[in-house]
Amino acid sequence: MEKKMANIPGIRIGSKLVGAGHPCYIIAEIGINHNGDIELAKRLITIAVAAGCDAVKFQKRTVDVVYTPEELAKPRESPFGLTNGDLKRGLEFTYEEYQEIDRYCAQVKIPWFASCWDEASVDFIDQFNPPCFKIASASLTDDNLLRHTRAKGKPLLLSTGMSSLEQVDRAVEILGKEDLILLHACSTYPAYYEELNLKVIQTLKDRYEVPVGYSGHETGLPSSLVSVAMGACIVERHITQDRSMWGSDQAASLEPNGIGRLASYIRLAERSMGDGVKRVLERERPIIHKLRRVGALTDQN
Repeated sequence: MEKKMANIPGIRIGSKLVGAGHPCYIIAEIGINHNGDIELAKRLITIAVAAGCDAVKFQKRTVDVVYTPEELAKPRESPFGLTNGDLKRGLEFTYEEYQEIDRYCAQVKIPWFASCWDEASVDFIDQFNPPCFKIASASLTDDNLLRHTRAKGKPLLLSTGMSSLEQVDRAVEILGKEDLILLHACSTYPAYYEELNLKVIQTLKDRYEVPVGYSGHETGLPSSLVSVAMGACIVERHITQDRSMWGSDQAASLEPNGIGRLASYIRLAERSMGDGVKRVLERERPIIHKLRRVGALTDQN
């Protein structure tokens, strides 16, 4: 199956090919960690660029469509007010603010896209010609949203957290496998290591025969690095300026040093993987003569 997967052509996201045989595509998930502040959003973009990430991602919702009036009216104190609705509306950027994000990303030369939680948000983000669309784990069972997003004709990244294989089957049936990348995920914030179940990466590759990545919500780095060794073609991690900042996703995010180290480690891991062919290296030959017992040297050495 691994040989068959290797023959699947890479999926183009912007200027890069993503899939088996191509460098891991590292996504810095800004999400809502900008706290409604465009200047903070730009600082997070700068952090992603400095770390060597391949793209940044935001989240877009039409608040009154995604949430019920009862949910929006629930008491929830935040910098934006006293209700959940105040919070949700305060975290949404305007068209003008997304124009600023678009200009800034072009300036610092990093692609951006978003997870869109409703059809109007898909149409909104599509105005900026993103290189792909992300479908969040929470939206995996939203058949109408899946169809609407697919109709845009862009590559799709589908997170599979909080979903059964049968539900993923249904989503893949609706979306089709063309230009589709699945992301294994555990939708707890932050996730415990024993919840991550990274072996599901191979399960998804075997079952669907599409590229598979990893969207992590744990606090550390090792599991994300292991996912690359297990064949993840994408690693997506939330980033923050400071984990102690106000916001529901900050604790499950990586600070600047963390995302920088992760990106560096991933590139080192890729260099270490090799091609699987066992051979004697030229740099090993002097060691053979230095360390092997006299009489154990052969022509094959």
